[in-house]
Amino acid sequence: MTGKNHTTVSEFLLLGLPIQPEYQNLCYALFLAMYLTTVLGNLIIIVLIRMDSHLHTPMYLFLSNLSFSDLCFSSVTMPKLLQIMNSQVPSISYARCLTQMYFYLFFADLESFLLVAMAYDRYVAICFPLHYTSIMSPKLCLSLVALSWVLTTFHALLHTLLMTRLSFCADNVIHHFFCDISPLLKLSCSDTHVNEVVIFVMGGLVIVVPFLLITMSYTRIVSSILKVPSARGIRKAFSTCGSHLSVVSLFYGTIIGLYLVPSADNSPVKEIVMAMMYTVVTPMLNPFIYSLRNRDIKGALGRVCKKKIFSCL
Repeated sequence: MTGKNHTTVSEFLLLGLPIQPEYQNLCYALFLAMYLTTVLGNLIIIVLIRMDSHLHTPMYLFLSNLSFSDLCFSSVTMPKLLQIMNSQVPSISYARCLTQMYFYLFFADLESFLLVAMAYDRYVAICFPLHYTSIMSPKLCLSLVALSWVLTTFHALLHTLLMTRLSFCADNVIHHFFCDISPLLKLSCSDTHVNEVVIFVMGGLVIVVPFLLITMSYTRIVSSILKVPSARGIRKAFSTCGSHLSVVSLFYGTIIGLYLVPSADNSPVKEIVMAMMYTVVTPMLNPFIYSLRNRDIKGALGRVCKKKIFSCL
């Protein structure tokens, strides 16, 4: 490592997306619409769960936190991307870059842990339906949510503090649309060995372990479902888990495809496309997945709308 631990680069340049100039305005409108849809969709889920007492259950406590995480996760990267596309000003200060990296890691990790909590909730609901209320007590649910927030705070802060010890000397061009760890490490003129080891170890704990826990939960769930004698019972059980499985597949599928599956074509364009999938597309689709397949959400929306209509008369 160099003797100087100070940062000589005061700002970075985000290259954004590899889009041809003639398609710039069209893509800007598309991404703006996607971001607004993400914000509106997740806000509706949060407000419905907050306002409708029928949704004050463990599953919807986790879902409201997931929707908040999705909303913030998208907001970490999309406003800056839209600014770059609209004003062609790709610069971001050193402090804002590290702040963006911190909150990106924070909400990505939070989503991972919340998906585990939701998988455990579905496991208890299907495998131990008679004991569901006693097992998924308010104390346990709040503890799982609090634990998720604490673990994500620690993990994101650890990587951010390790990044602050690095020096950035000359090259300040980030070949991405946000400040991710990997592009920043490539720009550093310091020894990044410690950072890389921590990424490997902590990445396994934050991505692989939650994915394995979710897989174990659904293995038990499928085993329990197959023991249900009636076809109606099987359909009901699968419909209960279908939304969550869709979200898990979208989130972990793209992350595993990007970080854990070796590929000969590990180009910056591929990384950007995959990152767009789990930072932009997945948070936008989650509200639709949960609302379109969920009778409780549809019922809550109808009840809240009726209350508003009657209150205005």
